[in-house]
Amino acid sequence: MATLTISRQHGSSGRQIGQEIAHEIGYEYIDREQILTDIREKGQEWEKWEKEFEEHHPTIWERYDWSFRGFVALQQSLIFDYALKDNVVIMGRGANFLLKDISYVLKVRFEAPLDKRIEMVQNRENTDRATAQWMIKKLDKESKGFIGTVYGADWNVHTYYDIIFNTAVQSTDMIMASLKTTLAEKDQLKTEDAKNILRMKAAAFRVKAGILTNSKFFVPTLNIFPSNDTIVLKGVVHNPKEYKNLEDEARRLAGNIPVKCELNYR
Repeated sequence: MATLTISRQHGSSGRQIGQEIAHEIGYEYIDREQILTDIREKGQEWEKWEKEFEEHHPTIWERYDWSFRGFVALQQSLIFDYALKDNVVIMGRGANFLLKDISYVLKVRFEAPLDKRIEMVQNRENTDRATAQWMIKKLDKESKGFIGTVYGADWNVHTYYDIIFNTAVQSTDMIMASLKTTLAEKDQLKTEDAKNILRMKAAAFRVKAGILTNSKFFVPTLNIFPSNDTIVLKGVVHNPKEYKNLEDEARRLAGNIPVKCELNYR
């Protein structure tokens, strides 16, 4: 079935509806906690970047840090792997931006006026209005900062989504029915060509994550992407030995998918 990605303003009930629709149609529900668990299994050094995100947005210099790039690539590779499994709801983490070219992915956004969200958080957390408003602003700022840093996009722009739900005026039952109908329509777009696009993108991001999380490599400029049925590496390396090591590792990670290296020397 089609994959569902959800972006939400905090307090808009997007998370609850995401969990509910996943349960009702038998989808796996993937959120920040699951991705962090997966990242932790790859090594606790990667988890620290999530905490860094929560405290401040990485500086321009930190964004070029090897470990930051590895953390981002690892997270993106995990999201692609979940999308490959099918029957999945992916909550946040920029999945709608990452999977934007996959025709059978339904990209949904949940919003509501601030007063309604404050009321919802007050009831859910049993807290006062000022605290609820502070929580919403803090979490919205973190999410917006994450998307801006990693994808260079504004998560509030509606053109990034297939459907925008306003949970202040649309009932959960109405939203659930709409999601089921639209997921069925999206599933009709799940052609072999579309599935191959997802497979190749997932493979390219798996190679990228494998290289950027390998401390043996320090490649300041590297782009890895699919081109038809080939994975292409473009970037700058220091010497022929590094070129050969990088090429060998990319071919190992890609398995039976052809790899083309277009690397230049610094």
